[in-house]
Amino acid sequence: RFRIAGCSDSDGEDMYALDGEEKWYADFINKKGVEPLPSFIDHISYVEGTYESAESKQQTCRQNLKLSAKAMK
Repeated sequence: RFRIAGCSDSDGEDMYALDGEEKWYADFINKKGVEPLPSFIDHISYVEGTYESAESKQQTCRQNLKLSAKAMK
């Protein structure tokens, strides 16, 4: 299992993968979680609230980014 989560001043990423395949990612523009797997395979569904958790983590990431930038000045 592999996860990428991060942010910048203007963008963010939250994604889960397994065996090199993207299983779920947060689409922050359309405000939803996306499971990009093809329809012919069994889907691994993530629990309800996964997208909301990703949004919350983005807010925390941006706050930490601001604090780090301030501390480095």
